[in-house]
Amino acid sequence: WFGDFSSFRDLLEPELRPEDRILVLGCGNSALSYELFLGGFPDVTSVDYSSVVVAAMRDRYAHVPKLRWETMDVRALGFPSGSFDVVLEKGTLDALLTGEQDPWNVSSEGIHTVDQVLSEVSRVLVPGGQFISMTSAAPHFRTRHYAQARYGWSLRHATYGNGFHFHFYLMQKGKELSVAQLALGAQILSPPRPPTPPCFLQDSDHEDFLSAIQLLKYSEFLTQGL
Repeated sequence: WFGDFSSFRDLLEPELRPEDRILVLGCGNSALSYELFLGGFPDVTSVDYSSVVVAAMRDRYAHVPKLRWETMDVRALGFPSGSFDVVLEKGTLDALLTGEQDPWNVSSEGIHTVDQVLSEVSRVLVPGGQFISMTSAAPHFRTRHYAQARYGWSLRHATYGNGFHFHFYLMQKGKELSVAQLALGAQILSPPRPPTPPCFLQDSDHEDFLSAIQLLKYSEFLTQGL
């Protein structure tokens, strides 16, 4: 989903250090955490809402005791503030928004859900820590969620993949958003604009010319009387 490790490795690995404490959100049954371990990043904690999935991943990677697996709601992480150098998600936010009918106008519930996750991500990151999000959502859909000053981070974007492009967002805590990004972020807090009523041109064949002529004559009569 969203490409295998090799498709985004060149974007991801330069942002990581071997000593980084990495948190993977919504790990599912993806091999991402294990691939990070094989790539030289051994301190990886992975969380998922499903206890069944977490138990299966513990069994699958029992031969790698350094990898940690926890059952947890990504909207309410059970870690102390400043616990991680890197938080990583691949498709988790997309999964949380699958019920949305219109990606251009996300419901208040969807906005709140994403905000809960991002607020928790910001909380558990150390100053200077990084949040990395890999998704199918293009900037015109996703930037407005990430570009909120209250999270206290900057935002960069890149794409990866052949043919169909996926999106790689990098947020660094302690840096600032640009003015343009803040403007995009403000849009999601604004109520949706009401639809513009249709404008119909009047058909000249149906105009009431006789009424118009009578009004004109009456106006001339009043003017002459004055």
